[in-house]
Amino acid sequence: MAKNTPFFSLLPRCGTPAQMNVHMKGRDLLTLQNYTADELKYLLWMASDLKQRIKHKGEYLPLMQGKSLAMIFEKRSTRTRLSAETGFALLGGHPSFLTTQDIHLGTNESLTDTARVLSSMTNAILARVYDHNDLDLMAKEATIPIINGLSNLYHPLQILADYLTLQEHFGGLKGLTIAWIGDGNNVLQSFMTSVAKLGMHLRIATPRGFEPDLRITKITEQNSKEYGTKLLLTTDPLEAADGANVLVTDTWISMGQEEEKKERLKAFQGYQITMQTAKSAASNWTFLHCLPRKSEEVDDEVFYSPQSLVFQEAENRKWTIMVRKKKKKITVFGGQHQFSSASHNTLEFNLVPQ
Repeated sequence: MAKNTPFFSLLPRCGTPAQMNVHMKGRDLLTLQNYTADELKYLLWMASDLKQRIKHKGEYLPLMQGKSLAMIFEKRSTRTRLSAETGFALLGGHPSFLTTQDIHLGTNESLTDTARVLSSMTNAILARVYDHNDLDLMAKEATIPIINGLSNLYHPLQILADYLTLQEHFGGLKGLTIAWIGDGNNVLQSFMTSVAKLGMHLRIATPRGFEPDLRITKITEQNSKEYGTKLLLTTDPLEAADGANVLVTDTWISMGQEEEKKERLKAFQGYQITMQTAKSAASNWTFLHCLPRKSEEVDDEVFYSPQSLVFQEAENRKWTIMVRKKKKKITVFGGQHQFSSASHNTLEFNLVPQ
């Protein structure tokens, strides 16, 4: 369906000279593969500015006043739910949390009908689903933006928070090497579809039989060639960690995979991230985990170490999810320090979802 409902018209503006054109008018966020390098940089720049202005300067920015967000959750959640609810409310909006027990979705009403009804009552839909195809259908049928809160294929909101965390810690992203050690899951696949666009290298270690989706691997290889970054796929965790600035893992047993627990624990033996793993990494290594974490994935020594950024990473879910309520087509200011908050003017624009 055509998405033609105005969303909101106020946007903070800050940064240094050097213009970049960003075209995000009415865009859904289903996968980061659909976003250009400049668009990704803009989202991170925007999140950084909101965090600076609201958290550190105490500014009140009711940018979403009078707007509502429908939140469809087929899976339980801590960070995605809280970041969306608190972030949207902080901007003056009204989030509505909906589970399959609360609405007729999939029981007495089709996904198509639900998408159309919510389009008439809310300004955006954030959906956390089992099947990514449901998001594609929702995006087709809705007249408002659809945001992927997690699917079996991707978790884009998590990766935006990860990038913001690394940006804050290292002062920049270009040239960093990320080592993923674990399952070839939705979080990894969101890294794969975006990391090269920001000039970062990716080293992946997964057990045999638990590799990422082959289609996404091919996209990643193409992105790596296009942006001149390095990509490694291996089954050896220490090989993946070699020289890495960032060590990342995630749950080995995602929601819906509980029956595979015994098989998975056996397959992932040797994949726990420890200080021994870190010895292979760069001297300035850091650690990320999207949470919740289990000790077999990473031991306490690493998880609670000064190098661990996991709680800063969790908080940044709020600041990055807030910018997904902002759709626009405009020239913004970026440049070498495009993520810093150098000024706090405002820039008027109209959001018209397509």
